[in-house]
Amino acid sequence: MLRRLHLDQPESFAFTSANQAWAEAQITKYPEGRQASAIIPLLWRAQEQEGWLTRPAIEHVCEMLGMAYIRGLEVASFYFMFQLQPVGSVAHIQVCGTTSCMICGAEDLMAVCKNKIAAKPHELSADGKFSWEEVECLGSCANAPMAQIGKDYYEDLTTERMGEIIDELAAGRVPTPGPQNGRYASEPLNGLTTLTEYESGKTQYNASVQLAEDIGDTVKRIDGTEVPLVTPWQDKAANTASKPPAKPKMRTAPSALVTETKAKVAPAPASEAQSKAKPERTKAAPDAAVDAGVKVENDAGAATGAGKKPRTMKAPRKAGPDDLKMIKGVGPKLEAMLHELGFYHFDQIANWSDAEVAWVDQNLVGFKGRVSRDNWVEQASKLAANEETEFSTRAKKDGIYNE
Repeated sequence: MLRRLHLDQPESFAFTSANQAWAEAQITKYPEGRQASAIIPLLWRAQEQEGWLTRPAIEHVCEMLGMAYIRGLEVASFYFMFQLQPVGSVAHIQVCGTTSCMICGAEDLMAVCKNKIAAKPHELSADGKFSWEEVECLGSCANAPMAQIGKDYYEDLTTERMGEIIDELAAGRVPTPGPQNGRYASEPLNGLTTLTEYESGKTQYNASVQLAEDIGDTVKRIDGTEVPLVTPWQDKAANTASKPPAKPKMRTAPSALVTETKAKVAPAPASEAQSKAKPERTKAAPDAAVDAGVKVENDAGAATGAGKKPRTMKAPRKAGPDDLKMIKGVGPKLEAMLHELGFYHFDQIANWSDAEVAWVDQNLVGFKGRVSRDNWVEQASKLAANEETEFSTRAKKDGIYNE
């Protein structure tokens, strides 16, 4: 099936502040230079926020991860879980059409959707509130036929009950998910016949349905405030970083993610004298954190600094700026961003110290870590000396650009 971006696209996309914090936290799960591994969870959160995956959303996520737009589009168009067209503002209903459900009446459920929503899958209902589609196995074969609506399963469905669920959703109510015929989970309808000591009797619903009931509205769009942001992997990273390294590491930019929940910082190697001179890095002392070369955010969310800012120029030299796109990792957009920061020439980049690399890495919004990942300093040193790099040779020959 050919999947394309929808013709009508919004002009822009932005995560809510809570979803932005969540997205930035997910990126810290991956090693420096491997942030692109977060592409699927970030695209998924963008879809959960908007209901469908727009082109601006894909591009926004790619900029956060330092990826070419086409790479993000490849992922979004490959996986059918990503909706590339608008969905119902209230609910998008996914009816399982695989063998077990089909045998038990899935086609009848789809007939209800055609009658009450739209004649074809992925079409919006007349009021724009609903859309539907047939999907592959959703993993609840013992409770067939079933459908997924929002974040929950609705199992043991009949045509009558499917119609009622759509009507309830249209009226602003959220039907109770799970089995719709009185079963607790997937046991026989009349109750357990073996292992009866495991009969629940403790809660009205099984675990997932009970959680859905506790949340209250499981078809609403996610804005990131539903549950607290927790980042347990940052604790592990901090503990690992505190141990003496077994061998020298490649230069990486210091980074820190400060959220309302916690801030975990892996200190860069330093001499004993330097360590004593550095102020303690704590959330309560942001000024000290900046002095220590750690990026923090002010109340408005703006970057306040990291590392040491390199010397900049107000304008390029008379001969004009160097073609910074000859550096692997620098494309037209990133070149323009470097110009805005005051960097026009190879020799400027070639002279950056580790602290200055750290500053640039943190202040290239949407491209954090790119300087270290692609080793700009080494590339720029060769280019400033009128030498060619492997990338610059290919770029001049083939007329290619970075993302």
